[in-house]
Amino acid sequence: MSRPLQLDPQGRLRHLLSMDELPRDLIVSILDRAAEFSEAVSGPDKKLPNLRGRTIVNLFFEPSTRTRSTFEVAAKRLSADVINLQVSASSTTKGETLLDTLKTMEAMQADMFVIRHDASGAAHFFAEHAAPGVAILNAGDGRHAHPTQALLDLYTIRARKGDPAGLRVAIVGDVLHSRVARSDIHGLRILGCKDIRVVAPPTLVPAGIEHMGVRVFHSLDAGLDGVDVVMLLRLQKERMLGAFLPSAAEFHRDFGLTRERFARLKPDAVVMHPGPINRGVEISGDLAYSERSLILDQVANGILVRMAVMDMILESRESGIGNRESKGGGGGF
Repeated sequence: MSRPLQLDPQGRLRHLLSMDELPRDLIVSILDRAAEFSEAVSGPDKKLPNLRGRTIVNLFFEPSTRTRSTFEVAAKRLSADVINLQVSASSTTKGETLLDTLKTMEAMQADMFVIRHDASGAAHFFAEHAAPGVAILNAGDGRHAHPTQALLDLYTIRARKGDPAGLRVAIVGDVLHSRVARSDIHGLRILGCKDIRVVAPPTLVPAGIEHMGVRVFHSLDAGLDGVDVVMLLRLQKERMLGAFLPSAAEFHRDFGLTRERFARLKPDAVVMHPGPINRGVEISGDLAYSERSLILDQVANGILVRMAVMDMILESRESGIGNRESKGGGGGF
């Protein structure tokens, strides 16, 4: 379902809804474009003209700080006009449907909607009903997908560790409720990573996840043995309907990255987390910003990757670096 919606007949990015079935070359092109933007905004003037005259609407039905803020910064650095729609205070509380909201904003000549919603498939719904020329970018839908988070994670891994294809990656924590985990697994597999591990208690592992090409571990020590990248996940208590864990303290004891476990990792292994962090649950507080933590790199790289995706979708290449052929500034594979 996603491929015809995401790509135009020439194979160019039309919407970004999920990592599923994205061609490897397209993912690499996005990462390379982000690397070009990293160089372009490294000086005091961080604003580029690529999306001048375009209007981007951040339409968030779920609360967010990092994701919404980095999308806003990314759009403004490309000179786009940005509308942040406060959905809880909008007409949707008066009975307006999602389709009504979309069509109302289209009438205001919006070019792109960045959408976060608690229902899986919401971004696909918007893409199916959007007018020609209006782009939809999924900023997270239910448990389904969070493609720009996966892309920024891939960018961060590539910048620090090189080609993901030769790495061992452990995804640790609440995999069951995590759209980030699903998108990361798809992205890593597309880029050729052959050793992807899911590490979690049985209650937080989706049934049949082995079919995605991962190995499942219920022991953190076994799952972290020899890994190059540890990707921690937040416990999503707001999505837990029932008793999935005895307590947060017990989760930290059995599946948290403590200083003792950190010391047993490979000397060059790195730690990641999509945020927000539950300190003392997924990770000991003093490790969150250690020199081998890439958590703040992920935040900064999220701006670059979201700039790249917006620029490629809207094909705004009239000036600036958008005119240049991709030079693979981040290094190809």
